[in-house]
Amino acid sequence: MNIIQTLLDADLFQVKKTIRRYRFLKVKDETDTDIYFIENGSVRIFIMDDEEERIIRFGYTGNIIVSLDSFLSGKPSDFYIQALKKTEVRIASKKKFYEFIHSGDENLKLWNFILEDLVLQQLEREKDLLIGSPKKRFERVLSRSPQLFQEIPNKYIANYLRMSPETLSRLKKS
Repeated sequence: MNIIQTLLDADLFQVKKTIRRYRFLKVKDETDTDIYFIENGSVRIFIMDDEEERIIRFGYTGNIIVSLDSFLSGKPSDFYIQALKKTEVRIASKKKFYEFIHSGDENLKLWNFILEDLVLQQLEREKDLLIGSPKKRFERVLSRSPQLFQEIPNKYIANYLRMSPETLSRLKKS
């Protein structure tokens, strides 16, 4: 089942938007219940911890991203979504998305599959954070998401992996 193609075929993503490099799609304390399909470009999703950025997720061409906490709760989020290069997105509203998933049993099954996949992704991310060895974190993410290393600049990947850019560079060379 190709979830993204199913959602695109449902014609949910009717609005298009271009975000310039380093501009924000969403900032902290905003409520954002839209879903974004990245037609091209890349983004990072992060939170501020005191004065330090903590990247939790990336999105790039062909991905769907969402400020999930705000989407589900309808409340403001602590997360930022920032374009890492010029990024073009197509936007679906929560209202349209919910109309779609409630329009039939197959669509409800699709929603359950999406939620299950999100939970599994989050568990993998939590494991990444608990692993003490930078090498093991690097290897896990490389095996799970090799495209990440082609789409995202090293300094952001290093932040995501909780290591210095120099450590990441050494690991990539070995």
